[in-house]
This record gives sequence, structure tokens and C-alpha cells, in this order.
Amino acid sequence: MASRTAPDPARRSERSRTAVLTAAAELVTEVGYGKLTIEAIAARAGVGKQTIYRWWPSKGAVVFDAFLAGSEHEGGIELPDTGDLRADLRAVLRPSSDQLTDPAFDPTARVLIAEIVTDPAMHGEYRTRLLDPLLEVTRRRFRSAREAGQIAPDTDLDLAVELFYGPLHYRWMFRLGPLTHDHADHLVDAVLRALSADCGERPGPG
Repeated sequence: MASRTAPDPARRSERSRTAVLTAAAELVTEVGYGKLTIEAIAARAGVGKQTIYRWWPSKGAVVFDAFLAGSEHEGGIELPDTGDLRADLRAVLRPSSDQLTDPAFDPTARVLIAEIVTDPAMHGEYRTRLLDPLLEVTRRRFRSAREAGQIAPDTDLDLAVELFYGPLHYRWMFRLGPLTHDHADHLVDAVLRALSADCGERPGPG
């Protein structure tokens, strides 16, 4: 008689987790975050509601995980370093502009930002799993450019990162205008001018 292998609980759990994240991603697009419920996610995923609460503390946490699972950052965050700083920065901001204007991304991202701002636990997850790694790899790219003499030797790397990402997200957050590749390229040029070694003496803080 052939032996029967016992079901692998880890594999079954991973299937359930994937089903939940897929269901959350589908439903938030179909009905919007406001009308999304844990019950609906559980029904779509074919799992019990308590299964979801065993892994996630809130609806926002499920949607955030679904967002990460479907994003380009799921496998880790990297920035190009070809030696051409302008081209590398454009290669980051152009797809960022495309993502922020994607109708499937924009409404969910806006709701998640609101949740992250008001929920300390989600804020911690966001910092640990997405924002801090992104800031670190970007800081590393600017450090490489500073060492190569492509930006001023006294460049404040934290400020450089804020100059790079801040204007794009400010424009998106307040809907101040279209996010195009042209706009992204202009932002990169402005950042490089601000960080240039020959831009003259920069005033100190205060």
C-alpha cells in the first residue's frame, strides 16, 4: 500500500496568506477602501475571518501587505548605479511618476498614507519595510556620487534624499499638476543643480 504524506501546514498557511492578499488587492480596487471589510476579504479568499485576524491586526494592515506584495519593492529595493547620476535618478523618478498616476494605485495609496499617519503600528511597519530601506539605498547612491565628485563634497545626504523625493510626492499628494516624465526629468535637473559642486557657497542651517 502506498504511503500517504501528511499535509504540510506551512504550505497550507502560505496558500491561505496568498489568497487573502490577492482577495484584498482585488476588492480594494473593486469597492474602494471605505467599503472593504474583513468579512468580504475572508469570503473571497475562502478562509475564516479569524485566520485573517491571526496574521493581521486590521483591514489597513492587510491592504498594506497586499500593496507590498504587488509592488516592485517586494523583492527588495535597489537603485541603479551606472556611473551616470542623472540617468540613474531619472530611471527612479520616471517609473515613480507612472505608479503615482496609475488609477489602480492612486486611491489605495492615498488611503494607506492616511492610515499610516494615524496608526502608530502601521507607521512602524511602513518605516521598517518600505520607507527606511528606500531612503537608505537612495542615500547610498548619493554617497557614491559624492565620492565620485559628481555632487558637492559637503553634500548633506539626508537633505539630498529629501530634495529628490519630496517635490514629486508633494505634487502628487496635493494634486498640483500632472506627473509626467518631463516633469520628473526637470526635478532631477533641479536636484543636480542644487547639489552641484560649483553652485557657490551654501548657507548654513538657520
